[in-house]
Amino acid sequence: MRILFPGIFLFCALGVCGQDSLAQRLKVYLIPGQGSDHRVYGKLKLDSIYDTVRVHYLQPVKGETMNAYARRLAAQVDTTQPFALVGLSLGGMLATEMSCFLKPEKTIIVSSAASRAELPGRYKFMKAVPLYRVFPPGLIKAGAFVAQPVVEPDRRKEKETFKAMLRAKDKLFLKRSVHCIVRWEGPKDSLNCPLVHIHGDNDHTLPLRKVKADVVVKGGSHMMLLTRAEELSALINAALKE
Repeated sequence: MRILFPGIFLFCALGVCGQDSLAQRLKVYLIPGQGSDHRVYGKLKLDSIYDTVRVHYLQPVKGETMNAYARRLAAQVDTTQPFALVGLSLGGMLATEMSCFLKPEKTIIVSSAASRAELPGRYKFMKAVPLYRVFPPGLIKAGAFVAQPVVEPDRRKEKETFKAMLRAKDKLFLKRSVHCIVRWEGPKDSLNCPLVHIHGDNDHTLPLRKVKADVVVKGGSHMMLLTRAEELSALINAALKE
């Protein structure tokens, strides 16, 4: 014992212990929603054992599929160290796609859809009658400003933040990301893409009746990651530790 402890202290003094500890820290990649950015995770409190990394959206290529777009975004993920994915709404769909080919330690989606079957009927209609293609990007962005408070009244709790995030979104990104969602087929083999799905029972954008959630938040809206951050923080931390 008298020999072992000084040896350990010497190794730590040289930085070996610290380097090994840091190498094993789980990196949690945060993917925002279609109408949001990193600010939607601003009140999320993850345990100190995790390092969080923001995933930044790229401009979708015209006609790009969800899978192809996910593969381009995946270049931001360092797969040489343990990592997890957390995605909100559109970010959850992208995380679902990434989980199939990146094989993270954990994939958690919030207020999202894990497959095409979980999308509401309006997306099927938009695929059959793709009128959105003829709408100019500016009109789609203006429509989002009108629809957001109507569809999700819970946004009033963080109204200025939601307005600021939507205002900052590129109008062409909004149009092309709509195409990604409308044409999304989802993973072919979902059994090889395990995830934890957290959803609110008051989500008007992606209604719970279409979703097979693992955790249902009573009264939770599509915006709950920001409007009920304390509760969602506890749920996400618990899911990461499972």
